[in-house]
Amino acid sequence: DASTLRPDVTDVARVQRLAAALATAGTVRDVSQAVVAALRRPLRADRIALAELEGDRLVVTVLDPPEPESWPELWRLEWRTEWPDAPVRAMPTLASALREGRAQIWPAGTALEPALADVGPGGLAVLPLPAAGRTAGVCLIGWDSPHDFGPDERALLTASAGLAGQALTRAHAFDAEHELVGMLQRQLLPRRLPELPGAVAVARYLPSTAGLELGGDWYDVIPLPDHHVALVIGDVQGHSAGAATLMGQMRTALRAYAVEGHPPDVVVSRANRLLTDMGTDLFATCAYVDLDMEEGSAWCVRAGHLPPVLRHPDGTTEIAEAEGGPPLGVVAQADFPMSPLRLRPGTLIALTTDGLVESADADIDEGMDRFAHALTVSDPAHLGLVADALLGNARRSDDVALLLVRYDGMETRPLRETWTVWRLPEAVRHARRFTHRTLRSWGVPAADIDAVLLVVSELVTNALVHTDGTVRLDITLVGARLRVAVADASPRTPVKPTSIGWEATGGRGILLVEAVSATWGTLPVGGGKQVWSEITLGR
Repeated sequence: DASTLRPDVTDVARVQRLAAALATAGTVRDVSQAVVAALRRPLRADRIALAELEGDRLVVTVLDPPEPESWPELWRLEWRTEWPDAPVRAMPTLASALREGRAQIWPAGTALEPALADVGPGGLAVLPLPAAGRTAGVCLIGWDSPHDFGPDERALLTASAGLAGQALTRAHAFDAEHELVGMLQRQLLPRRLPELPGAVAVARYLPSTAGLELGGDWYDVIPLPDHHVALVIGDVQGHSAGAATLMGQMRTALRAYAVEGHPPDVVVSRANRLLTDMGTDLFATCAYVDLDMEEGSAWCVRAGHLPPVLRHPDGTTEIAEAEGGPPLGVVAQADFPMSPLRLRPGTLIALTTDGLVESADADIDEGMDRFAHALTVSDPAHLGLVADALLGNARRSDDVALLLVRYDGMETRPLRETWTVWRLPEAVRHARRFTHRTLRSWGVPAADIDAVLLVVSELVTNALVHTDGTVRLDITLVGARLRVAVADASPRTPVKPTSIGWEATGGRGILLVEAVSATWGTLPVGGGKQVWSEITLGR
C-alpha cells in the first residue's frame, strides 16, 4: 500500500524548512504564514489558526482558510475588522492547556466546548508556543474527519511549536519597533491639511520598508494672510533618527518664517542659514511655492529639489521651469531665485520627493517624465485616488512624500484697499476719511460704518503712538466679513488691560476693538506685526 510508505520529505526536513522560513520572517504575519505553510499540507489539516496571547486575550494573526464561515460561531461573533480577537476565558479547556504549556491532542469525540470542538470535529491539536519562559501564543490545528495522531506527527508538532514561539516573540518586537518608528514619523508630519479657499490639497507619505530607519521626507501646507498659501515639500539627506529630527526642525523653521510674512526667497534663505549655523553634516532639499488664491499666480523657489509638475485643465502637463539654488545647509550665502507660475482654475500642482521618481534602472529625468504622464491620464476631480494611483508602483527602498493641490479659484474675490498712514497731526482723521470713502464705494450699509471707523481710529492711533516707522492700513471685504488690519514696525503685541481705573484717560482702545469685533488678533509681519479685526456686517 503506497499510502503507508514513508515520504521522501522527512519530518526533520520539514522542521529544517520551517526554521529557515522563520529565520527570514520579519513580522508577526510573516511568522504565522510560515507556520501555516509548513504544517497544513503535511498534516492534511482542514483548519489552522495562529494567535498571539496578549494578557487574557487571543489576538489571531492568521486563519486558514480565511473565510469566517469556516470557523465556529463564537469566532464569527468576535470577528473584528480582519481577524477575531477573543478572551481566553471564553474557552476554558484552551485556557487550561495554555496554563500547562504543553501540547494537547484531542481525538474525535473528546468533550470540548463548542468553540473548540467545531474547529476540529475529527481531532484537534493545541500547541502553546513557548518563548523565554512564557507562552507567546497558540496554534490550533483541526481536522473534519477522524484523524490518527502518530508519534512522528506529535514530534513534528512539538518541534514546530518551539520554533514558532521564539520567532513570534522576535517578530512581535520587530512589529512594535516598526510601529514606534511609524508613529514618530507621523508625529513629525502634519496631522491633517487645512481647508483652503479656492483649492483642494491631498498629501501622502510612504515610509521606506528597508529596515526600521526614520526617513527625512516631509510636506506642509501653510495658510498665509490675504488668501495666500505656502506649499512645501522637502527631503533631508539620509535615513536615521538624526535625519528625522532635522526634518522636524526644518519644517518648523520654514513654517515660522512663512507665517512671519517674508517672501518665498527670504523664507528659504533664512532656513538655509539656520541649517548652516546648526553645524550638522546633513543637508536638505526643498521646494517652496507661494500660491495666491485670488490672482491664480504663484512664486516657486527650489533648493536642490525637484521642480513642481503642473497639470493644466486641458490635461496637458509640464515640468515647471523653475530656477534652483543649492540644497539647504551647503552654502551659507546662497541665492534662491523665485520663478513665476501662472495657474488657471483646474490646474493641478504636484510636488514629490525623489523616492517616487528615481530608481536603479532609470535616471531621475525618466522618472519625472513618467510622473508627468501619470498625471496626464489621471482625473483631478478625485485627488485622493490620483495620489493613491501615483504611489501604486512606488519603490519602497526610500521613503516617499507627495503633495497634490488643485487650484479651483475663489468663488468670491475679496475687495481690497490699502492706505499708507503718514505721521501727521491729522493722520487718524485721514485714515477715517479713507475708510469711510472706501466703505461707501463698496456699498457697506451706513449702520455698519461707525463700528468700522471706531476700530480704524483705535488701531491707527495705537500704531502711531506706540511704534516708529511706517504704518499701513489694509481693508478687505469678503462677503459679509470686513477685515481691518494695521501693520507697523514694532514686534510688540498690544496687551489687553485687565483693569482700568475710572480716572484713566487711556488704555481702553483694545477693549473697544474687542467689543465691536467678531474676532481680532495679531500676526508677525517681516520684523513687525499686524493687528487685525474682523467685523460681521449686518449684525
